[in-house]
Order: sequence, then structure tokens, then C-alpha cells
Amino acid sequence: MPAAAVISALARSLMAGEPTVESVHVRAMRTLGRPWRWLRPLAQRYVEAFAGRTRPRHRDVIRFLLGDAGFQRAAHRDKLSVAVWLPEPQRMRPVAAAAHWDLPAIETVGDLARWLSLQPDELEWFADLKGLGCKLDNPKLRHYRYRIRAKRSGGVRLIEIPKPQIKELQRWILREILDRIPPHPAAHGFVRGRSVASFAAPHAGRQVVLRLDLQDFFPAFPAARVQAFFRTLGYPEAVADGLGGLCTNAVPGDAWGHRPLEIGAAEWREAHTVYARRHLPQGAPTSPALASITAYRLDCRLSGLARSAGAVYTRYADDLAFSGDAEFRRVAGRFASHAAAVALEEGFSVNHHKTRMMRQGVRQSLAGMVVNRKLNLRRGDLELLEAVLINCARRGPASQNREGLADFRAHLTGRIGFVEMINPAKARRLRNIFETIPWGR
Repeated sequence: MPAAAVISALARSLMAGEPTVESVHVRAMRTLGRPWRWLRPLAQRYVEAFAGRTRPRHRDVIRFLLGDAGFQRAAHRDKLSVAVWLPEPQRMRPVAAAAHWDLPAIETVGDLARWLSLQPDELEWFADLKGLGCKLDNPKLRHYRYRIRAKRSGGVRLIEIPKPQIKELQRWILREILDRIPPHPAAHGFVRGRSVASFAAPHAGRQVVLRLDLQDFFPAFPAARVQAFFRTLGYPEAVADGLGGLCTNAVPGDAWGHRPLEIGAAEWREAHTVYARRHLPQGAPTSPALASITAYRLDCRLSGLARSAGAVYTRYADDLAFSGDAEFRRVAGRFASHAAAVALEEGFSVNHHKTRMMRQGVRQSLAGMVVNRKLNLRRGDLELLEAVLINCARRGPASQNREGLADFRAHLTGRIGFVEMINPAKARRLRNIFETIPWGR
């Protein structure tokens, strides 16, 4: 029998159950049909490599066997063959932290299709693990629509808007899986019960506030990382790949169209490269939650780094904030470099042009809020909103809806609601003006 078939069968037997030395040893003996003396040490090395970690892929175990010197010596010395093919049982195997989360048990691709109320071929089409969507000439057959915007700070922002069918599947995954996973205490973006206010509040009245910005946040999460996250939850490889496929996207080259004049040629080419790789799409219901949860290790490391420097740390999506008093003030300059290095090790790049070190002598702002003494909104933003409301009351709302928003009333209501979280007294004044707006014209 070809060596490749033996290695594949042995890899499946090692993965086929609980990762304990005894169980792995027994499965390996059954597969090869003989109690080779080197099997128990191989089982020990396998457990050391994979126990307590994210569920490995089949190819990862094959790579382990090919790199294991003891197995390679045995394979050259002994005549190995497969006595029994042990298929990997499809059952949930979450890591210890996820064992008590109330997650749906989905153990085969067929189970996943039924859970999503799809036929297997429909699941294959929506997950698009072979990347066929990028090769289709007809945009109507693709799962996303695209809008291109130039960032104020430079670069390209691509909004990937899922079409109704895949959007409904993503909402189901969000509701039934992602919403049941507890977030890191430092994560405040897109987390129920938290907001930009809870993100900024811990930094009010501090001597030094440091703000960092992560570059290309959603594209920084490749499909492989998302699929590994679902394996961490205990889903078998094929199920994790399907869930990851439903939640990620690769942008076809012809979706870009002509380059807007306000976007530079180099930035345009870089965006093509970044978004061509399968990633979390900005615009999908699942992306904010997946980004926040998948950045858990980043939050753990930065929280620990902040504590060691006498600082506190919070994150709102791609905005990182650190603050502290005398102890942090002494090391803040070096700290920014260390934090950026940690982010890089975790797969993120810091946009150094947007890094801000804010001491008490200047305005300390986070996410549009001032935190020098207490949490408050910038005076200019409040005055601008008040002016818009007054003009709406005097001249009609159409005179102020310069962006042509479909529901300008809801837009203004949301802005007043945001002010209400931070400055209730000011919000009452704004709401009184809002009530005088003649919405009939």
C-alpha cells in the first residue's frame, strides 16, 4: 500500500477520538494491526502537540507525522500497512473554555445543511469553499454587492453587502452561535450591553491617554483564522469550514470598477490584493461579532501588557485605548511600541499615522468623546447638531438632509440618543428642538 495512504489512515486514527495517550495508542494499533513498540511514544508526542489546543485539521496531523523523526525511522524500518480504516467520528470536541457554552451540536455537513434549512448543494453554493463566486462573470449570481469609499485618513474602505439569502444565514449563525459566546471584558464594539461610552469611560480623568488604530481591521481576519475559531468551539473540520465559508468572502477583481480620483493608485492596488484573499466582509451581520471574538487573544495580551504598565485597556473594533497616571506616564512612549509589536504578532498592523499620545494639557478624545475630566462630547459636535436641528425647525428637514438619507428623522433621533448616553441635560434641549421640526415638509 502506498505510504501516503498509510500516513493518511494513521492521521485519521490519531484524530478519531479523545486526545489521551492511551486512546490514541489503541486507535493507532487497531489501524496498523500490530502493537509496534514505537506507537506509544508516538501517541505521547501527538498528545503533547495537540491536546488542549484547537481541534487540528487532517493536514495538520499529516504534517506532524511527516515531521516526526521517530515515525519516519519506523516507517523506513518496518513494513507498514493499514489493517482497519477508522473514520473520524463526527462529534463535538470543544476546548475546555467552550465546553459549557450552550452551542448547537452540528457534527456533519448534512447536520449543518439541515440546521440552516438548506439542501447540501445549496450549502456548498453559499459557503463557496472552492472560490467559484470570484470566477463568475454574472454579478447577479454572486452573494455580495460592493460599495467603495475613500477613507478620510487615506486608503480604501470597501463595504461588502450580503444579499438577502446569505444575510439571513449569517443572522442565524450570529443569533444561535456567536451571541452565546462571552466576549473579553476589554471588548466594547458590537457587544450587547456595551457601547462607545463604555469603551471611553474607563479613561476619563487620566494623566495620559494613548490611542492606537488597527489598519484594515476586517480584512485582517483570513478565512483560515475564522475556520480555526469554529474548530475551537468543537465543530468537526468539515462543519467548521462550512461555517467559515458562510461568514467570509473574497472580492472578485471586476467588482472594483474604475478607480475614484480621490484614491491613489498605490492604495488602489494594495486594496485589490488585501480584499482578494478570503476575509471577514465589512457589512455582513456576523463580521463584527467574529472579529471581536477572534481578537480575544489580542485583548488578553494587551490587557496583561497594560496591567504591567499601570494602565487600563479597552477596544472598540479597531480602536485601542490605554490610559494611566504617574506610573504609565513614565513608560507611555515605549509602551506604544510594545503594544504595536503585540498587535503585529497577532496578525494586525497598527496605523502609526493615527497613533495619539494625549496628556492632560491637550484635549484627550476617544471615539468622538472627550475624557479629560469626565466623559463628554466635543463642543463642536454638539453645536453642529444643535444648528442642524434649529435649521430643520426653521426651514424644514429637507434643507439639512444633504446626503439624501432615506430616513433622516431616524438619523437625527439616533444622534440625539447617542448624546443622551453621555450628556442627558444637553440631550433634553436637543430633543425639545427636535419636537418642533415640521416633518410634513
